[in-house]
Amino acid sequence: MSSGSDASDNELARRAAAGDDAAFTELVRRHKEGLYRLLRRYTGNPDDAYEATHEAFIAAWRALGKYDASLPFRPWLRTIAINKVRDLGRRSLVRRLLFGTKPLEESEAMQVADPAASADEAISAEQIRHRLDRAIAALPAKLKQPLLLTAFEGFSQEEAARALGISTKAVETRIYRARKLLSDRLGIDSGPWSRV
Repeated sequence: MSSGSDASDNELARRAAAGDDAAFTELVRRHKEGLYRLLRRYTGNPDDAYEATHEAFIAAWRALGKYDASLPFRPWLRTIAINKVRDLGRRSLVRRLLFGTKPLEESEAMQVADPAASADEAISAEQIRHRLDRAIAALPAKLKQPLLLTAFEGFSQEEAARALGISTKAVETRIYRARKLLSDRLGIDSGPWSRV
Protein backbone atom coordinates (compact mmCIF):
# COMPACT_ATOMS: atom_id res chain seq x y z
CA MET A 1 0.00 0.00 0.00
CA SER A 2 1.36 3.43 -0.90
CA SER A 3 2.11 6.05 1.72
CA GLY A 4 -0.33 8.90 2.20
CA SER A 5 1.73 11.45 0.31
CA ASP A 6 2.15 9.13 -2.70
CA ALA A 7 -1.45 7.94 -2.94
CA SER A 8 -4.02 9.54 -5.22
CA ASP A 9 -6.85 11.55 -3.71
CA ASN A 10 -9.29 8.80 -4.70
CA GLU A 11 -7.18 6.14 -2.96
CA LEU A 12 -6.92 8.30 0.16
CA ALA A 13 -10.68 8.89 0.13
CA ARG A 14 -11.30 5.15 -0.18
CA ARG A 15 -8.95 4.47 2.74
CA ALA A 16 -10.44 7.28 4.83
CA ALA A 17 -13.94 5.87 4.23
CA ALA A 18 -12.62 2.56 5.60
CA GLY A 19 -11.55 4.32 8.81
CA ASP A 20 -7.97 5.42 8.03
CA ASP A 21 -7.69 8.77 9.85
CA ALA A 22 -4.20 9.43 8.46
CA ALA A 23 -5.57 9.18 4.91
CA PHE A 24 -8.17 11.85 5.66
CA THR A 25 -5.54 14.02 7.34
CA GLU A 26 -3.51 13.85 4.12
CA LEU A 27 -6.57 14.89 2.07
CA VAL A 28 -7.08 17.87 4.38
CA ARG A 29 -3.39 18.81 4.07
CA ARG A 30 -3.59 18.67 0.27
CA HIS A 31 -6.81 20.61 -0.13
CA LYS A 32 -7.17 23.03 2.79
CA GLU A 33 -5.35 26.00 1.25
CA GLY A 34 -7.04 25.77 -2.14
CA LEU A 35 -10.43 25.27 -0.57
CA TYR A 36 -9.92 28.23 1.75
CA ARG A 37 -8.89 30.44 -1.21
CA LEU A 38 -12.02 29.41 -3.11
CA LEU A 39 -14.27 30.17 -0.16
CA ARG A 40 -12.44 33.41 0.64
CA ARG A 41 -13.19 34.63 -2.85
CA TYR A 42 -16.74 33.34 -2.58
CA THR A 43 -17.55 35.01 0.74
CA GLY A 44 -15.23 38.00 0.66
CA ASN A 45 -14.67 37.42 4.38
CA PRO A 46 -11.71 35.48 5.83
CA ASP A 47 -13.59 34.41 8.98
CA ASP A 48 -16.56 33.09 7.01
CA ALA A 49 -14.20 31.33 4.61
CA TYR A 50 -12.36 29.68 7.49
CA GLU A 51 -15.61 28.53 9.09
CA ALA A 52 -16.98 27.20 5.78
CA THR A 53 -13.69 25.39 5.04
CA HIS A 54 -13.81 23.73 8.45
CA GLU A 55 -17.45 22.73 7.99
CA ALA A 56 -16.75 21.43 4.47
CA PHE A 57 -14.10 19.04 5.75
CA ILE A 58 -16.40 17.84 8.54
CA ALA A 59 -19.17 17.23 6.01
CA ALA A 60 -16.75 15.48 3.65
CA TRP A 61 -15.59 13.20 6.47
CA ARG A 62 -19.20 12.29 7.23
CA ALA A 63 -20.05 11.74 3.56
CA LEU A 64 -17.01 9.65 2.59
CA GLY A 65 -19.16 6.52 2.58
CA LYS A 66 -21.18 8.04 -0.28
CA TYR A 67 -18.17 9.19 -2.30
CA ASP A 68 -17.83 7.48 -5.70
CA ALA A 69 -14.08 6.88 -6.06
CA SER A 70 -14.45 6.59 -9.83
CA LEU A 71 -15.04 10.36 -9.89
CA PRO A 72 -12.40 13.01 -9.09
CA PHE A 73 -12.20 13.91 -5.40
CA ARG A 74 -11.43 17.62 -5.81
CA PRO A 75 -14.73 18.59 -7.55
CA TRP A 76 -16.66 16.48 -5.03
CA LEU A 77 -15.03 18.36 -2.15
CA ARG A 78 -15.60 21.74 -3.84
CA THR A 79 -19.29 20.92 -4.26
CA ILE A 80 -19.57 20.19 -0.54
CA ALA A 81 -17.75 23.45 0.23
CA ILE A 82 -20.07 25.51 -1.97
CA ASN A 83 -23.05 23.96 -0.18
CA LYS A 84 -21.51 24.79 3.22
CA VAL A 85 -20.91 28.41 2.27
CA ARG A 86 -24.54 28.64 1.13
CA ASP A 87 -25.60 27.28 4.53
CA LEU A 88 -23.36 29.84 6.23
CA GLY A 89 -24.95 32.62 4.18
CA ARG A 90 -28.43 31.51 5.18
CA ARG A 91 -27.46 31.39 8.87
CA SER A 92 -25.88 34.83 8.61
CA LEU A 93 -29.03 36.22 7.02
CA VAL A 94 -31.16 34.76 9.81
CA ARG A 95 -28.84 36.28 12.45
CA ARG A 96 -29.04 39.69 10.78
CA LEU A 97 -32.83 39.47 10.55
CA LEU A 98 -33.24 38.32 14.15
CA PHE A 99 -30.59 40.42 15.86
CA GLY A 100 -30.07 43.32 13.46
CA THR A 101 -26.32 42.73 13.30
CA LYS A 102 -24.06 43.28 10.35
CA PRO A 103 -20.91 41.33 9.63
CA LEU A 104 -17.77 43.16 10.67
CA GLU A 105 -15.56 44.56 7.91
CA GLU A 106 -11.81 44.15 8.02
CA SER A 107 -10.38 47.19 9.74
CA GLU A 108 -8.10 49.23 7.53
CA ALA A 109 -6.53 50.66 10.69
CA MET A 110 -5.37 47.20 11.80
CA GLN A 111 -3.21 46.75 8.71
CA VAL A 112 0.44 47.59 9.30
CA ALA A 113 2.50 48.90 6.41
CA ASP A 114 5.74 47.15 5.51
CA PRO A 115 8.61 49.70 5.57
CA ALA A 116 10.25 48.05 2.54
CA ALA A 117 11.01 50.15 -0.54
CA SER A 118 8.19 48.47 -2.50
CA ALA A 119 5.56 49.22 0.13
CA ASP A 120 3.50 51.35 -2.27
CA GLU A 121 3.35 48.54 -4.82
CA ALA A 122 2.45 45.99 -2.15
CA ILE A 123 -0.33 48.20 -0.79
CA SER A 124 -1.64 48.88 -4.28
CA ALA A 125 -1.66 45.19 -5.19
CA GLU A 126 -3.35 44.32 -1.90
CA GLN A 127 -5.99 47.00 -2.46
CA ILE A 128 -6.67 45.70 -5.97
CA ARG A 129 -6.96 42.14 -4.64
CA HIS A 130 -9.36 43.23 -1.88
CA ARG A 131 -11.43 45.21 -4.38
CA LEU A 132 -11.63 42.21 -6.70
CA ASP A 133 -12.44 39.84 -3.84
CA ARG A 134 -15.25 42.14 -2.66
CA ALA A 135 -16.63 42.44 -6.20
CA ILE A 136 -16.58 38.66 -6.66
CA ALA A 137 -18.17 38.11 -3.24
CA ALA A 138 -20.97 40.52 -4.20
CA LEU A 139 -21.87 38.56 -7.34
CA PRO A 140 -25.08 36.54 -7.24
CA ALA A 141 -24.33 32.94 -6.22
CA LYS A 142 -25.42 31.49 -9.55
CA LEU A 143 -22.82 33.66 -11.34
CA LYS A 144 -20.11 33.45 -8.69
CA GLN A 145 -19.99 29.65 -8.44
CA PRO A 146 -19.08 28.81 -12.05
CA LEU A 147 -16.64 31.73 -12.25
CA LEU A 148 -14.74 30.64 -9.14
CA LEU A 149 -14.65 26.99 -10.14
CA THR A 150 -13.36 27.66 -13.65
CA ALA A 151 -11.23 30.80 -13.28
CA PHE A 152 -9.68 30.18 -9.88
CA GLU A 153 -9.97 26.44 -9.28
CA GLY A 154 -9.04 25.30 -12.79
CA PHE A 155 -12.19 23.27 -13.44
CA SER A 156 -13.23 22.77 -17.03
CA GLN A 157 -16.72 24.03 -17.86
CA GLU A 158 -17.86 20.42 -17.99
CA GLU A 159 -16.47 19.71 -14.49
CA ALA A 160 -18.09 22.87 -13.14
CA ALA A 161 -21.40 21.88 -14.74
CA ARG A 162 -21.27 18.47 -13.04
CA ALA A 163 -20.31 19.99 -9.69
CA LEU A 164 -23.13 22.54 -9.84
CA GLY A 165 -25.74 20.25 -11.40
CA ILE A 166 -26.34 22.50 -14.42
CA SER A 167 -25.61 22.28 -18.15
CA THR A 168 -22.27 23.21 -19.69
CA LYS A 169 -24.05 25.94 -21.68
CA ALA A 170 -25.45 27.38 -18.44
CA VAL A 171 -21.91 27.47 -17.00
CA GLU A 172 -20.62 29.25 -20.10
CA THR A 173 -23.44 31.81 -20.01
CA ARG A 174 -23.06 32.45 -16.27
CA ILE A 175 -19.29 32.93 -16.57
CA TYR A 176 -19.84 35.47 -19.36
CA ARG A 177 -22.41 37.34 -17.25
CA ALA A 178 -20.18 37.25 -14.16
CA ARG A 179 -17.23 38.70 -16.09
CA LYS A 180 -19.42 41.40 -17.61
CA LEU A 181 -20.84 42.34 -14.21
CA LEU A 182 -17.36 42.45 -12.65
CA SER A 183 -16.08 44.63 -15.47
CA ASP A 184 -18.98 47.02 -15.02
CA ARG A 185 -18.61 47.15 -11.21
CA LEU A 186 -14.86 47.62 -11.30
CA GLY A 187 -15.06 50.17 -14.10
CA ILE A 188 -12.65 48.39 -16.40
CA ASP A 189 -12.73 47.26 -19.99
CA SER A 190 -14.14 43.75 -20.25
CA GLY A 191 -11.18 42.63 -22.39
CA PRO A 192 -9.01 41.28 -19.53
CA TRP A 193 -11.94 39.34 -18.05
CA SER A 194 -12.18 37.22 -21.19
CA ARG A 195 -8.91 35.62 -20.04
CA VAL A 196 -9.95 35.05 -16.40
